[in-house]
Amino acid sequence: MKYLEIDFSIECAPEVIEDARALLADAAGDAGCESFEDTPNGLKAFAQTDNWNEEQIAKAIDDFLIPDVNISYTIKNADDKDWNKEWEEQGFEPINIDDKLLICDAKKSLPDTKDKNIDHIFIDAKLAFGTGTHETTRMIASTLLHLDLKDKRILDCGCGTGILGIIAAKYGAKAVVGYDIDEWSVENSQHNIAINNVENIEIYHGDAHVLNHISGVFDIVTANINRNIILNDIATFKSVMKKDSLLILSGFYQADIPIILEHAKALEMEEYGRKNDNDWACLILTT
Repeated sequence: MKYLEIDFSIECAPEVIEDARALLADAAGDAGCESFEDTPNGLKAFAQTDNWNEEQIAKAIDDFLIPDVNISYTIKNADDKDWNKEWEEQGFEPINIDDKLLICDAKKSLPDTKDKNIDHIFIDAKLAFGTGTHETTRMIASTLLHLDLKDKRILDCGCGTGILGIIAAKYGAKAVVGYDIDEWSVENSQHNIAINNVENIEIYHGDAHVLNHISGVFDIVTANINRNIILNDIATFKSVMKKDSLLILSGFYQADIPIILEHAKALEMEEYGRKNDNDWACLILTT
């Protein structure tokens, strides 16, 4: 699956840069982008080649709601090798989640920590997103660590590296199911599951439609994906959730919370909690 890398440059007054970045991310999501990275000068986004709508993003920039903001962008092809090269060569430093868990680079030796009782999991960094370095991954990981996962059935939508499912399995989940639309993410999840010696995780290739072929319901559903996919799939997520179960969402900005809550309310779901890290948001809903 081929991707485009779109690098947006934002010129504006410093006091509006964060609002401009969030509004641009919303527009880019509507134009087909799936993931985003903040940059010093603006925003970097990735879109599947077949989904990218340049006419739509151009119109959104022309009609930008914040005055005196100048946005330009460049586009280049981003294949798997380009995405992974830096991470495969450099890896990442251990990531501490609430002094309970260290997420470690599988290619590096176990770090020497003062607290020998802290738990560890290992991620082979085949792609940057999903190692725990990103705010959205850290917030969902933290949320999971503070829940009672014992004997729970967990669903991870858009599993990426498999990190969230691995955490759930390590902390007592009875069974974990994950899926991802990208075949290389499915393969990477399966690899990371193996190196962490967990056996109660099943990974499927596809989008939310794979849930039509999975029996049973779930106690906790996680989805670290972009706003538009959440809005499109949230009804499907609810259809496989138990009564009083939790839906943990991230991958979007704080500015996106109202529209997500609007869709949740229409489905008779309520807000259970929320977190934020910089402009990124994590929203927890219950049925």
